[in-house]
Amino acid sequence: MSGIKESKRGGFGSKIGVVLASAGSAVGLGNIWRFSYMTGQNGGAAFILIYLCCVFLLGLPVMLSEFTIGRRAHSNTMRAYLKLAPGTKWFMLGGMGVLAGFLILGYYSVVCGWTLEYLFQSVAGNMSGKEPEAFNSMFSAFTSSSFRPLMWMILFLLLTHFIVVKGIKKGIEKSSMILMPMLFIIMLVLIGRSVTLPGAREGLSYLFNPDFSKITSSVVLSALGQAFFSLSLGMGCLCTYASYFPDNTNMVKTGVEVTVLDTTVAILSGVIIFPAVFTFGIDPSSGPELVFVTLPNVFQNMIGGYLWSILFYILLTLAALTSTISMHEVVTAFMEEETRISRAKAAWIVTLGCMLIGTYCSLSFGLLGRVTVFGLDLFTLTDFISSKVMLPLGGMFISLFTGWYLDKKILWDELSNHNTLRFRLFKAYLFIIRYVAPVFIACIFLKEIGVL
Repeated sequence: MSGIKESKRGGFGSKIGVVLASAGSAVGLGNIWRFSYMTGQNGGAAFILIYLCCVFLLGLPVMLSEFTIGRRAHSNTMRAYLKLAPGTKWFMLGGMGVLAGFLILGYYSVVCGWTLEYLFQSVAGNMSGKEPEAFNSMFSAFTSSSFRPLMWMILFLLLTHFIVVKGIKKGIEKSSMILMPMLFIIMLVLIGRSVTLPGAREGLSYLFNPDFSKITSSVVLSALGQAFFSLSLGMGCLCTYASYFPDNTNMVKTGVEVTVLDTTVAILSGVIIFPAVFTFGIDPSSGPELVFVTLPNVFQNMIGGYLWSILFYILLTLAALTSTISMHEVVTAFMEEETRISRAKAAWIVTLGCMLIGTYCSLSFGLLGRVTVFGLDLFTLTDFISSKVMLPLGGMFISLFTGWYLDKKILWDELSNHNTLRFRLFKAYLFIIRYVAPVFIACIFLKEIGVL
């Protein structure tokens, strides 16, 4: 046992707080940046349909498994497995989730810092009057510099730190109650502008009219991977948040609501981006540079582009912040409970550690660009180890743990709130967790490491 009394851990104070915080954990840059360019690269609506199937048929069951582990144990991610599987090696799965969250926060904060740079440049009016190729040069010059990316990365981590250090109710829940509504309001405003653009019909057609001829095994695996990463599965975020759930939380309903909110943000981001892309003749499959190279050029050609650019990068910043808060909390909770230090000290250790990782990752675009391990720069290596190896393995073993090791009476007890709620699909859930999810998540892993 950790020596920390359960009553001192804190917890969410309201049902809406549970949903918004959990949704905030799932919603991130992946819903806007990654979802948009992957949709563009994989055939638009056909990709989205497969993505939706993957989210609800595979992602949601794995999410419910993380919820079950977290609330049953009321502990940090690693301690949860020590409680539920004493005397076994399953605690290593929780430890891997903590490490994955730490590594991802380290390099992810670099990209989050980029959103602050582009928000600053938008407010300063530096996005207007440039030729298209100038935005490519601008992005390259910024990311390869030594000072500005580090400054924004540190600032973003400090924003995250001061929310997490305030605790669950006063920090995470309170910020989620503000950030998530703001995110949706800004999305709706941007959609109002996007659907009035000349290319709106063509962009929305691309987004919502499926071309099933473009569906291949690669598209299916890409959709499955995006669904998995979009919901923040396998890194301990949802497990940690669930440890703060009140005992009367309807976890099945919460899981569905979080999944719907997360998916809605992803699809709405497409409604924002693709009409603009088609209006200005941009290739919808332009890749990861879509947000930082392509869209700035789009904004400067729009009436009121100054305002729309600012709103869009505020949107990106909010989405990024809700994710970094949850990743920070995973590691902070672990440090606080396992080392018995104060929350403030634990949070500072995490923040400073991530600053160190972020520094190396940021400099890999410039000063340390020639430093490689196995042919990969430090940013790409950190991403590969954490996102492409640890997360799929984590998700797969979570499925195996809940499906085969954990007593199904515990699963039923948690998901039915001690037999007070109906969960008619429990047998289907158990079948997916035991037989379907591990196989498909293994396929994600093999695709990410280049075997499939």
